[in-house]
Amino acid sequence: MIDVHCHILPGVDDGPKSWDIAAEMCRMAVADGTKHMVATPHANRRYAYDREHLAHALDSLRQRVGRAPHLSLGCDFRLSPENMHDILRFPERYLIEGGRYLLAEPSHTKVPPETEEQLRQLIAIGITPIITHPERNTVLQQTPQRILQWVELGCAIQVTASALTGGWGETAWHTAQWLLKRDAVHVLASDAHDTTRRPPGLALAREAVAEYSGDKVARALVEDNPHAIVSGKALPYFPKPVAG
Repeated sequence: MIDVHCHILPGVDDGPKSWDIAAEMCRMAVADGTKHMVATPHANRRYAYDREHLAHALDSLRQRVGRAPHLSLGCDFRLSPENMHDILRFPERYLIEGGRYLLAEPSHTKVPPETEEQLRQLIAIGITPIITHPERNTVLQQTPQRILQWVELGCAIQVTASALTGGWGETAWHTAQWLLKRDAVHVLASDAHDTTRRPPGLALAREAVAEYSGDKVARALVEDNPHAIVSGKALPYFPKPVAG
């Protein structure tokens, strides 16, 4: 499996507090069946995103964990006016290494009116936005049809693995289920931050998706589509969403 959204670099955001914790997170992921992790530090008003510095940090983590898991660099990119101004000038600064995909993070508690236009701007310059954990957004939980509209635009949807196993509460679970039933989930990712409260791991969520939607879809969400994302290829599983 491939985890395209996880916070495994220490001291750069609200992820692990030490190199030992970061290395343990990698070991936990490998034991769970993950072979490739994309380190995705935040880029928002609280955490500055320095790609060169982060690349050096990732090299340090590689030296500590060895060959497993394979590590690459991305970004948990908050959709904001400041970030949009920068990415339209320097898109390669924020993309998942080796491709054209961007983890696009909406606010957790609102959906500003400019969000759709921001997504259109990203798509217009050849970026495929991956909307991160919309099932946890309190506005989208009440208006999930908006997520389907973003899929129609060409965005992919990433659901948090632990949301499908109850880790984010009943409302997030129901919203994730709603999206699954409408063929509007394209990637599962851990969004891991530590070894205890928000640990890495995709296997339990994969089993849950296999139960709800079948083995083929489960494989697509943790293997086939993530592999395409880190390879810069078109997603092999991208069905037309079912109307709500």
